Amino acid sequence: MIAELSPTARAAIDSAVADLAEGERSWAAQSLTQRRHLLTQVRDRLRTRSAEWVRVAAGYKGLGADSPLVGEEWMSGPYALATSVNALIGTLERLAHGESPLTGATFGKASGRTTVDVLPLSGYDRLLLNGFRAQVWLRPGVGSAAAHADAGLAQRNPQATDGVAAVLGAGNITSIAPLDVLYQLFAHNRVVALKVNPVTEPLLEVLTGVLGPLIDLGVVRILTGGPAAGDYLVRHSRVGHVHMTGSAATHDAIAWGVGADAQRRKAAGTPLLDKPISSELGGVSPTIVLPGRWTRADLRFQAEHIATQRLHNGGYNCVAAQTVLVSADWPQRTEFLAALSDAIDRAPARPAYYPGSDGRVAAARAAHPDAVALGPDRGRLLVADVGADDPVVTTEYFAPVLGVVELPGLGPDFARAAADFANDALVGTLGANIIARPDTITELGGEFDTLVAGLRYGTVAVNAWTAVGYLTPTATWGAFPGHTLDDVQSGIGVVHNALLIDNTERTVVTGPFRPSPRSLLNREWAISPKPPWFVSNRTAARTGRRLTEFAVAPGPHRLPGIFASALRG
Repeated sequence: MIAELSPTARAAIDSAVADLAEGERSWAAQSLTQRRHLLTQVRDRLRTRSAEWVRVAAGYKGLGADSPLVGEEWMSGPYALATSVNALIGTLERLAHGESPLTGATFGKASGRTTVDVLPLSGYDRLLLNGFRAQVWLRPGVGSAAAHADAGLAQRNPQATDGVAAVLGAGNITSIAPLDVLYQLFAHNRVVALKVNPVTEPLLEVLTGVLGPLIDLGVVRILTGGPAAGDYLVRHSRVGHVHMTGSAATHDAIAWGVGADAQRRKAAGTPLLDKPISSELGGVSPTIVLPGRWTRADLRFQAEHIATQRLHNGGYNCVAAQTVLVSADWPQRTEFLAALSDAIDRAPARPAYYPGSDGRVAAARAAHPDAVALGPDRGRLLVADVGADDPVVTTEYFAPVLGVVELPGLGPDFARAAADFANDALVGTLGANIIARPDTITELGGEFDTLVAGLRYGTVAVNAWTAVGYLTPTATWGAFPGHTLDDVQSGIGVVHNALLIDNTERTVVTGPFRPSPRSLLNREWAISPKPPWFVSNRTAARTGRRLTEFAVAPGPHRLPGIFASALRG
């Protein structure tokens, strides 16, 4: 039962929504050039507020000022917002000149779909993210001509606004809420009432400052409060659309209510929410490890990679890996699992800051008494021999819990078994990771292409973490398309997508199997060292800060400092 909202809080929401109804007229009157200028002002605000943003976020997450983990706050906070603002500025500039945002784009084909290269797009991308690529796959039947013509979404007709959107901000990654605001404004032409999550309320002053140009124009309002405030906002008569980031349970409570009444509404097809809702939700994300002939260095590096996929931000990520799918017949299975256990155990200590985390870990421990407790405080769980009906497969823990699923077979047989398990047994469709030696990919040939195309996930990452897709502003981010209000899985719709591409199916990210210099010694033409988002990266805080400084004020003079820091990671 949601507590009753106080009259004062109710009046604050009413006032904010009334302001936005007026602000919609101001938004409609803004030309593309004026909207682009607003974004440059937001970027200018980021230049002066980024350090404060990181300091506040690290503070309520319990990270020491000298912790390398502060790099996570730089990269998933102001850096992510700055790169998205830059990409949107470029999109609006092209539209203002009568061009498509996809003018000059590289199109291709993959498994019968048309693809659009979205990373790298610039010389700076090729230097700073060397070895990483991203493609947006269009839905089957959509060709390059249609994509080129339709790119721009609502900004192709900026005067046709679409009312007020309520955005319920996430409580984990600090850039999610402002990025969702920008997507509602630019992809859909909606003015936005953002209700920040109580966990992130310490950032209220920073977000208000950064989004100040949009607030001053009357097209954004920021609200606080708990579930009662969110419930009142989304059901407000002057709100026409709802977007949320969170869990499927929260989504269903908004859309259908709770308890027996919700079940009756679902059965009758009469939702409690009387307006459209889009969402980015979590799930049980897999990492598929294709068996091959790995060196000890490969085992150590990829073990740290998977430990990062689970432990980044303490494990409180919608796309954190929760299951690792390995071949029971892989000769190096035992050695790999030992390296994974060691990487999880040695990852830096950090407080369990997210509400309910300890209880979720305790529930996982109770369900798996043989789980191995790891980490400095033994608060991380590695669960072996997970089956199809195990809670690790059917429940998003949103905590540092990782399960190992062993499936039979090698080569194509294992690839097919892993894809079937990921598609049919796991809850959610937000992101799936694949790790494989380049020669394994070559040996599989078309079977590997079938594996990637067959995974029903909104982002698929090969030798990278799907969070790279999150950090790529021109990529799409969201669940695999096709979910419905009564079976929402990982959500409905996409965000980010700064090229404003229509009719997208997924994003596919690729990265190097080995870091430099081992990549070069093995003829992988990638100069990327250990990525700064790895939890084991010793210089992540310095590298993240320098990348953010570059994003808010790009220039070649900043590159040497970034490279010097990154190479020490």
